[in-house]
Amino acid sequence: MTEFTRPTDGITSETAADLAQRIHDREITSREVTQAYLDRINDTNETLNSFLHVGAEEALAAADAVDKALDNGEKPASALAGVPLALKDLLVTTDAPTTAASKMLEGYRSPYDATVTRRLREAGIPILGKTNLDEFAMGSSNENSAYGPVRNPYDTNRTPGGSGGGTAAALASGQAPLGIGTDTGGSIRQPAALTNTVGVKPTYGTVSRYGLIAAASSLDQAGPCANTVLDTALLHEVIAGHDPYDATSIDKAVPDVVAAARAGANGDLTGLKVGVIKQFERDGWQPGVMEQYHKAVQTLVDNGAEVVEVDCPHFDDALAAYYLIMPCEVSSNLARFDGMRYGKRVGDDGENSANRVMELSREAGFGPEVKRRIMVGTYALSVGYYDAYYLQAQRVRTLVAQDFARAYEKVDVLVSPTTPTTAFPLGEKVEDPTAMYNFDLCTLPLNLAGVCGMSVPSGMAGDTQLPTGLQIMAPAFADERLYRVGAAYEALVRN
Repeated sequence: MTEFTRPTDGITSETAADLAQRIHDREITSREVTQAYLDRINDTNETLNSFLHVGAEEALAAADAVDKALDNGEKPASALAGVPLALKDLLVTTDAPTTAASKMLEGYRSPYDATVTRRLREAGIPILGKTNLDEFAMGSSNENSAYGPVRNPYDTNRTPGGSGGGTAAALASGQAPLGIGTDTGGSIRQPAALTNTVGVKPTYGTVSRYGLIAAASSLDQAGPCANTVLDTALLHEVIAGHDPYDATSIDKAVPDVVAAARAGANGDLTGLKVGVIKQFERDGWQPGVMEQYHKAVQTLVDNGAEVVEVDCPHFDDALAAYYLIMPCEVSSNLARFDGMRYGKRVGDDGENSANRVMELSREAGFGPEVKRRIMVGTYALSVGYYDAYYLQAQRVRTLVAQDFARAYEKVDVLVSPTTPTTAFPLGEKVEDPTAMYNFDLCTLPLNLAGVCGMSVPSGMAGDTQLPTGLQIMAPAFADERLYRVGAAYEALVRN
């Protein structure tokens, strides 16, 4: 086992907020900061496999542009201008490949930038490269990547979580101070919990999905990742907001998440009502995880919060509903990858029909988990089964959303463990899809309901000495509550 946890000194040990301040005060240049992270990637990526593509030349050019503007007396383009970032390889970029960690898109370059990508560029944030993930964001361990698994910096024999393990591992190992992930059923929050980092799934529709390669369109949501709650809030501010190119984007003001994070840092939670979910007090979950969770709840109580138990009975059915809805949407979305227009093309030898070329291309281009979900979804959507499976799952989805709504009539936020266990060994669940899917029990209800959630580090489990995460949940469009409570808890446990 090799450990690559965050450095304790030098540029790559500093928070993004501190680095930004130093860059803007001209104590240090963006090029120096960006080069330090590129060097760290060069030293560690062979072992961690967190980056699929490193764009050193492009990142340094972006850093130089920030330095030039600041030297000319221009105002920083954003509060994070000059601080580099790791971008999940599911958001398209014109200057780097976008593969979705699939052989189907190997070498693909988009003719346009995703809206999130564009907003990062406009904010003066250099993009270090594209991070590894489970293929098309389908998985909970990052072992489904066509380019090999990502390894957890706290124990390289274990998973960093999925699907966004590459971004989380980059943050935890000091390869990047900021990251962008995507969350369909926990793909931001779950890796954050396993790597001692912070990850946020914003309210659905508040961060554009334009240019985000779709797996399940009604569930997918891009979001910010970092090493502190404030850094995450600063990044959230950059990427959120209405986008006319995204039909699901909501034209609503972005809450002041940065102010909420700064206000929460005093640790005072007086008057806050916190709900603990009856269904997430389960026998069989790792004792070390539950111990840290109960300690976290007590910390909130000790600093002014009132705890209320809430009953969300349909959360017991959320996993089954999710793993019907998600594959159905996958079946529809991935139909576009046919080997005819772009992507991997096999069997085009003049003898095969178009249908045969599509069949061979998909067989060669998609990995086992992607094929499994396409087949499950296609079956559930077929004539005679649509009502029994897909529509029934959508009814359960409505009941889950109603459970949340009733809970938020009584409390301001809900809390739970982010994951049932700490990071498990690579290979342990690969042959057991059900066991892998069960790892998402705590996170996926939020995606079904479209509400927001955060995972914040909650200490090391006593039985494994590996990271755990506290999941904080808030109603739709109340993302600022996550940052207030997350920052308060972070301040309390770090002091």
